[in-house]
Amino acid sequence: MINKRAGSVAAIFAASALLLGGCAANEPAPAEPGTTDEASSLTGTLVGAGASSQQSAQEAWVAAFQGVNPEVTIEYDPSGSGPGRDTFIAGGSAFAGSDRAFNDEEIAAGEFGACVPEAGIVEIPAYVSPIAVIFNLEGVDTLNLDAATIAGIFAGTITNWNDEAIVSQNEGVELPDLAITAVHRADDSGTTENFTAYLSEAAGEVWTEEPDGVWPFETGEAAQGTSGVVDAVTNGTGTIGYADASRAGDLGTVAVQVGEEYVPFSPEAAAAVVDASAFVEGRGEGDLAIELDRATDESGVYPVVLVSYLIACVEYQEAADAELVKAYFEYIISEEGQQAAAEAAGSAPISDQLRERATAAVELIS
Repeated sequence: MINKRAGSVAAIFAASALLLGGCAANEPAPAEPGTTDEASSLTGTLVGAGASSQQSAQEAWVAAFQGVNPEVTIEYDPSGSGPGRDTFIAGGSAFAGSDRAFNDEEIAAGEFGACVPEAGIVEIPAYVSPIAVIFNLEGVDTLNLDAATIAGIFAGTITNWNDEAIVSQNEGVELPDLAITAVHRADDSGTTENFTAYLSEAAGEVWTEEPDGVWPFETGEAAQGTSGVVDAVTNGTGTIGYADASRAGDLGTVAVQVGEEYVPFSPEAAAAVVDASAFVEGRGEGDLAIELDRATDESGVYPVVLVSYLIACVEYQEAADAELVKAYFEYIISEEGQQAAAEAAGSAPISDQLRERATAAVELIS
């Protein structure tokens, strides 16, 4: 669990000066043009839970926030997207992080514990990151794979590293006669839902299952959370898995075929597919759920992407929750907040166009 001091947006522009100047975390930040040196009036504890993919970014956001409002504590439990949504529905948290937006049925139910009934929710795609297909194969750092081959590996129909489907796309790479161990998430995961959505849309002839946060097959090896998948791939031989790209480390990674080219993951390529996609129709003013085009052939786009949302109430039952959530979300979507996440987690900063929409959504929180 992340349990750190948090800060208000008003003084966030001074946070970098505070950190670079080596000031103690609880000292007032030096004022800069456009900021105020008045002490923060925010107090209390803000509780959030959800996507483990956001963990590194949340740590960076909280660290920057803590230097300017020492009377606020933010607690974010990276329990996973499914548990995070459940906690938010049950009223155990004031906000959630989720690697998928709530679906139409969940929104229609209108059951969000901290919210005024039927007031609606805010969903902001604030963390954009490629999902890396990671592997551990001695002497191999990168592989080219198309969607159908990736789908076959994770569906259990391609079971050996020297299968012709892999060899034919990787001329000159020495691929061993070795069994493939495909590692998937054991928990209900937004990363899994995003990954299976890519497989379903880009390789539907091979991946016939509907996108879901729960892994649909008994084959392969199950691991708990992002850390569990990375550990299982790292400690195995001939293993392959999927995880937020910020956690790929020194593992081998896959360049995914898009059109006639193989595209390695990067924040820029992930951001490109988000900006090329449309918002889900029929949602509330503050609900910015995105319908990703994962089967695109557009050059330079990396389609195996995770869009992780910040989720809050439009109207809270407790005014203190509204004040803290609004201030925290304002910082996260700011240029400073997005840059902090990019540096800490390798995520893609949201575009100015998306930031404008996100700012309007946050303004609805009351």
